[in-house]
Amino acid sequence: MENSTVSSINPQNLDPKTPSRTRNQLISSYHPSPSRTIYSDRFIPSRSSSKFALFDLPLPPQSNSVDDSSNVYTALLRSALFGEECGSVVAPVTPEKSSGLNSRNLQICRPNCNIFRFKSETRQSLPSLSPFGFDEQVPGFSPNPVKSTRKVPRSPFKVLDAPALQDDFYLNLVDWSSNNVLAVGLGSCVYLWHASSSKVVKLCDLGIDDSVSSVGWAQQGTHLAVGTSNGKVQLWDSSRCKRIRTMEGHRLRVGALAWSSSMLSSGSRDKSILQRDIRAQEDFVSKLSGHKSEVCGLKWSYDNRELASGGNDNRLFVWNNHSTQPVLKYCEHTAAVKAIAWSPHLHGLLASGGGTADRCIRFWNTTTNTHLSCMDTGSQVCNLVWSKNVNELVSTHGYSQNQIIVWRYPTMSKIATLTGHTYRVLYLAISPDGQTIVTGAGDETLRFWNVFPSPKSKNTETEIGASSLGRTQIR
Repeated sequence: MENSTVSSINPQNLDPKTPSRTRNQLISSYHPSPSRTIYSDRFIPSRSSSKFALFDLPLPPQSNSVDDSSNVYTALLRSALFGEECGSVVAPVTPEKSSGLNSRNLQICRPNCNIFRFKSETRQSLPSLSPFGFDEQVPGFSPNPVKSTRKVPRSPFKVLDAPALQDDFYLNLVDWSSNNVLAVGLGSCVYLWHASSSKVVKLCDLGIDDSVSSVGWAQQGTHLAVGTSNGKVQLWDSSRCKRIRTMEGHRLRVGALAWSSSMLSSGSRDKSILQRDIRAQEDFVSKLSGHKSEVCGLKWSYDNRELASGGNDNRLFVWNNHSTQPVLKYCEHTAAVKAIAWSPHLHGLLASGGGTADRCIRFWNTTTNTHLSCMDTGSQVCNLVWSKNVNELVSTHGYSQNQIIVWRYPTMSKIATLTGHTYRVLYLAISPDGQTIVTGAGDETLRFWNVFPSPKSKNTETEIGASSLGRTQIR
């Protein structure tokens, strides 16, 4: 009956011949029943039936104006431009029936308030409600998004068995070439492992009366220098597996090698460093003296202007191209200095690590001759290498934890700690793409780890072939 009444007074159903005055009177006299549900093509959600008390939430504010949506945007805009003190931000509301809302005090609901609240609230805030994408910030400043910590795999992706890999802190028996070939000294032999194909080649055998004490690749090309326990340095062409020449000059074993273009530096147990120009006929062109004990660490800077040397006398020296005496002397370490690394990111930044009695990584600015900082690692520092792609470095350790640590510089916060070796991690080299490191220890294994990200402009895949995964033997 009610529907028929509505239909009978619908203006669309009136006879066009009905006078306009009568039609207007009929329309103005129409008042729908308050109990009747009004249907329309526009849906306006109602919050009056929501059980806010169930979730311990304050009720939404009561709307008193049809311009609430405009006021909300204006308040958000004012807050984003001029700060919270210039206007409070209110949550968007919809028109509500006025009954039953005045019986309790209303509070403004926080924009990032979760409906389902757990015992421990998450620290990560929900997306901002600000029209400019940020809340509670200085006007005109858009903060950078929080970067998640990079995940470093905790296990090596490949393990090579390396029989007869010596457990000697003062030797340097592993190096990785720019052509992606790994050289390893095992006893009296040198083996080459091609990372792209996992092919293993025996380069040389020094014989029963001699052994390999160091290996070092030239910066470019296929030349490999091999230091021996008899004090000689052999130069090999790895592409032809042919020895080019043998250079003498040291009286005792050669435990450290470093290249600078065509210049080869060798450090020995006889406390001296010899500079050798492989283009010259002489075995060496100059002799550097200063260390009081065996030279066990040598590294040229990336600009080839400075040579850093570390010795068993707990000293770290810096030499230039023309000096036969150190131009800088650092005596803060309290144990042998084998771990040395120049930063590829900042000119003159040098890192060094001390042995068992020291356990510290120290940073130096050789340009200003200043000691920058010191980090106690808790165990013997055996090697250091900087990432070529990001401002990070990795250290390997011996007594007592035998761990590998990836550090973020300059905060020296730990990104990852890697374990797996059961002996001191005495050897370290980095792949030419800067993503992978290989570590060697007295447990006679070489382990490959993905620790650094790739350059942003390059592919993220490592240059080590897929066929090289797993555990194999290097000889």
